[in-house]
Amino acid sequence: MDASLFIAARLRFKGRIAIASIAVSFIVMIISVSVSSGFRHEIRDGISFLSGDVQLTPVNLNYLDESSPVERYPAYREKIEALKGVLDVVPAVYKAGIVKTDGDIHGVLFKGIEDPGAAAGTDTLPSLGVSIPLRLASLLHLEPGDRLPSYFIGEKTRVRNFTVSSIYEGILDGDPENMVVFASLSDLQRLNGWKENQVSALEVILDRNHRDTGGMEEMQREIGSLALLYAGDDSESVVARSAVSRYPQIFDWLNLIDFNVFFILILMTAVAGFNMISGLLIMLFENISTIGLLKSLGMDDRSIAKVFLISASSAVFKGMLVGNAVALALCAVQGATHLLKLDPANYFLSFVPVHIDLPMFLLADVAAYLAIMLLLLIPSMFITKIDPARTVRVA
Repeated sequence: MDASLFIAARLRFKGRIAIASIAVSFIVMIISVSVSSGFRHEIRDGISFLSGDVQLTPVNLNYLDESSPVERYPAYREKIEALKGVLDVVPAVYKAGIVKTDGDIHGVLFKGIEDPGAAAGTDTLPSLGVSIPLRLASLLHLEPGDRLPSYFIGEKTRVRNFTVSSIYEGILDGDPENMVVFASLSDLQRLNGWKENQVSALEVILDRNHRDTGGMEEMQREIGSLALLYAGDDSESVVARSAVSRYPQIFDWLNLIDFNVFFILILMTAVAGFNMISGLLIMLFENISTIGLLKSLGMDDRSIAKVFLISASSAVFKGMLVGNAVALALCAVQGATHLLKLDPANYFLSFVPVHIDLPMFLLADVAAYLAIMLLLLIPSMFITKIDPARTVRVA
């Protein structure tokens, strides 16, 4: 058996405050990583839900233009669906409208898709049934079953009497300009006077592995190239736009959150590391005579330092386990109850999101553990300064 391990097993690290500091630091780190990951997943999923990850729209980029529909089943659609990372290609019809109730009026964006009920997380909608965002329902005091007179301004004003079939909680409800009312694809096609094969846009839904900034921009280039290469002679020209180019401010905000989390990780690692340094120094001072005795018996400085680093690493590991357990428990409670609320006008969400990203979780643990152990090399240099002749004589 290694002598350093044998001796370390019989030494007790008495820095309980340092261990508690390690636990608190890991609690903050894991919660920060989980909240950052939660924002990324919730907001990216919400944007995908509202308008897809990559949109194929008319060249003029105006998908609200009734005179510029695109094909619902173009020749390149199968090529795009076969791309790795593509989950689905969804045709959509967009229409700007004004909804009115007794004394209240609001501008909204109607979106017609093949299965609006499933998109909003509800049952299939009937003809002229719509699913409205929670924010709009609150502003206009609407409930399922209420009538929703809607006005569409063009060369002539058209009126449709929709019925509120369901209410969904949207990601971008905090911004009044992003209130999307889901309706049947066929209802909005009839409203525009379009044929069954004419839509405003084709929306490509990507898997989560391709929903980061780089992944969406790469898929935008591939999808755009396929649409150009395999377009039929009589097909309308389209352009591909990713969610990153449509909502740059949201993705910049997510990048800012990631930067803040990175800063928190560094800060908490430094706090935990310096607390462990103080704990290890106390341990060394308390065991000066032991260090002198080990030196007099022929153990070199590196082996003695190994003894105390093993003892300290055990304390770091214990603090890390406690911190992880508490952080995971808090994340589980928040994920199940949404206890902590947010103002959606500022944060896009009505609650603090949490998501356990296992690779990021393990990376934060391993990186912090290694950084703390590297910092503990500093106090271990104190061992070289101890003179065994003096310490043993004093003892």
